[in-house]
Amino acid sequence: MEAEQEPETVPEAVPEPRSGTKRWRTWVRRVRRTALALVLVVVLPVLASQIALRVNYTGDPAAGTYTRGKDAIWLGHAWVDGRKKDADVAALARRLESTGMRDLYVHSGPLEHNGTLPKSAYPRARWFIDAMHRAAPGIRVQAWLGDVLATESPNGMRLERPETRAAVVESTRQILAVGFDGVHFDLEPLHSGDRNYLTLLDALRPVTRAEDAQLSIAAHQIDPVPGFHSFWGTVAGHPKWWSQKFFGQVARRVDQIAVMSYDTMQPLESTYGGYVAQQTALALEVTPQSTDLLMGLPFYHENRFGHWNHAETAAAAVRGVRLGLSRTDADRANFGVAAYVDFAATEEDWTAYREGWVR
Repeated sequence: MEAEQEPETVPEAVPEPRSGTKRWRTWVRRVRRTALALVLVVVLPVLASQIALRVNYTGDPAAGTYTRGKDAIWLGHAWVDGRKKDADVAALARRLESTGMRDLYVHSGPLEHNGTLPKSAYPRARWFIDAMHRAAPGIRVQAWLGDVLATESPNGMRLERPETRAAVVESTRQILAVGFDGVHFDLEPLHSGDRNYLTLLDALRPVTRAEDAQLSIAAHQIDPVPGFHSFWGTVAGHPKWWSQKFFGQVARRVDQIAVMSYDTMQPLESTYGGYVAQQTALALEVTPQSTDLLMGLPFYHENRFGHWNHAETAAAAVRGVRLGLSRTDADRANFGVAAYVDFAATEEDWTAYREGWVR
């Protein structure tokens, strides 16, 4: 008897996915691809830059890359408004003994937005200058003048106005008549390529030279990669950096330029030190031998976006400065560091400066 054959089974038809499901899957794939592309475009370059800065912090500084006796420190307003006394001056003079400090930038402003400087801002300036010269002969006392520029908000000083620049020049004559050894300007935020700023420096130079006084400025950091200030200005609305070319244009117009090499957004002490080494090299490349170039040291302690206290240490900055100097122009005579700021400095900061840079 023949076995009965099993009937053939016909597979059920798989229904086609609905058009909405197709669109959803396509959208998910696109999102994933876009996310991966963003990782490759944004994260990888940042990671690479951090590795490069860490490598930049390695190695040994060249022998002899220590103070040239041309260092500086920013001082608070208390020194010229009556809060400080003779005992404070004596203590400051002792603090500066056997260091490389030559210039004191004492806050004597700020300037008004129209460029004028009220005499009420520095009532005890003459006393401080005389007392400091007696206590520490050879120390130069410079008037630190600054203001907010109207470059990123409607309020502030407008350098594009000739009358404002003329008022700043007159304020410089006024403050030098008090007896200061120079004027140190800190105008922020100052965008790269600002021709009005260069015009102001050109007008200030004859005034300071006539008084045998220093023309000194606080400078923004230099683009870590070419054109970075333009990119960051588009992304954040605050260019922050100067082009290396503009830095050189400014450096050629002054006697002394101090780089504010802090507030760098670096997360680690090693990457911060590597960043300072890079900034030192970039600045040395375009600063004339005749201009004093000073690199900033963070003598203050904050934790916020842009400045991490555990990363931006005076010790890391000093080592970074020495590495950058070693690799670029180890024998540069007109070179130093500038500490910011006296009223926030700790013993640890002073020790890092003395042991790492003064020796």
